[in-house]
Amino acid sequence: MTTELRVLRPSEWDDWYRKLMLAFGGAGETPEERDLWDSLTEHARSIGVWDGDDCVGTAGAFSFGVSVPGGATVPAAGVTMVSVAATHRRRGVLTSMMRRQLDDVRGWGEPLAVLTASEPEIYGRFGYGIATQQMSAQIDTVQARINVPEGADAVRLRFAKVEDVAQECEAVYVRSIGSRPGMLARKPGWERLPLLDPPGDRDGGSAMLCVVAEREGEIVGFVRFHNKAEWEPRGPKGTIVLRHIEALDPVTYAVLWRFLFDIDLTVQVVARNRPVDDPLLHLVNDVRRCEVRVRDGLFVRLVDLGAALEARTYQTPLDVVFDVEDAFCPWNTGRWRLTGDSKGASCKRTDDEADLALSVRELGAAYLGGVSLTALAGAGRVRELRAGAVAEASTAFGSDLAPWLPHGF
Repeated sequence: MTTELRVLRPSEWDDWYRKLMLAFGGAGETPEERDLWDSLTEHARSIGVWDGDDCVGTAGAFSFGVSVPGGATVPAAGVTMVSVAATHRRRGVLTSMMRRQLDDVRGWGEPLAVLTASEPEIYGRFGYGIATQQMSAQIDTVQARINVPEGADAVRLRFAKVEDVAQECEAVYVRSIGSRPGMLARKPGWERLPLLDPPGDRDGGSAMLCVVAEREGEIVGFVRFHNKAEWEPRGPKGTIVLRHIEALDPVTYAVLWRFLFDIDLTVQVVARNRPVDDPLLHLVNDVRRCEVRVRDGLFVRLVDLGAALEARTYQTPLDVVFDVEDAFCPWNTGRWRLTGDSKGASCKRTDDEADLALSVRELGAAYLGGVSLTALAGAGRVRELRAGAVAEASTAFGSDLAPWLPHGF
């Protein structure tokens, strides 16, 4: 097979994107969705593989910042739009794109690469570890109720047109980024993504509705949702399909959830992507009525291991030497001494004896504080070479809040 891997030319985007859609089943998108992805694609950070005039592989990398424990935002390549044509599978196309892409990310000086996976098993061999999870819930709002903290009377709710309050809602999101690891700092243009409302995303419900929460005239929270009406002989059994909910304080958050629970003619709320430690689980009176499920979220890959580990802080004082294996990015292979605490960290190469042995994949999984090194050691993926080192490092790597990716890319 003779193929050419090269940076995407703007004139090639239509064919490149069409082949991406074909690889994911060929389902069409609305003009608004297509226009948005066209405008967000960073051509200089996107690559393709061509067999003659035929595009047979696609991959891109958005410019993001990812919030990490300690509140910093670390530059990261948001790996996206990865596909290989069905005619060219098992020929090394994906591996060649992953190789080029990680070399590029290193050259751009970005310590991290992150992605969401169509199939979780694909990216482990390239050093990506599952670093966040997302919770879905199907809540019986007839049987369950929300216990709202004191102060709810100070919060005013009102319906608003989605586009009329888009700027204020985006400001609420931006203020929340540093509060939880795994959230994305985005370039201008990305504020359009949560406003997309294609009929195929409504689950048979209404056009997207928006309610904002105000305190002393300032918008301090919002919820976007669909109302799916349904009836049976006994009466109404409608569903509220949650799209987005954000709030700047616990009382506002509880008030917004109570609003969703109390909408007339509905019997359930469906939420598809919430943090696994969502306060909802402690606001609802009967968690068994929530039918909670958990799945993988964001995958993290340390591209510049030293810079990545220095960019976050650690819950407890830490001094540990890692013996790291990284076959795909060999510049990370070897021994690294990580010292740090809640104020900062240093990670340098060393010849000292190792305390823990692991691959870069495990460090990626643990990086945002949502996966414990102790759990990975229990699975045989981290080896303890100094007694007590696993517990020491696992505690330090933790996060008070579970990391969470609020939306895909």
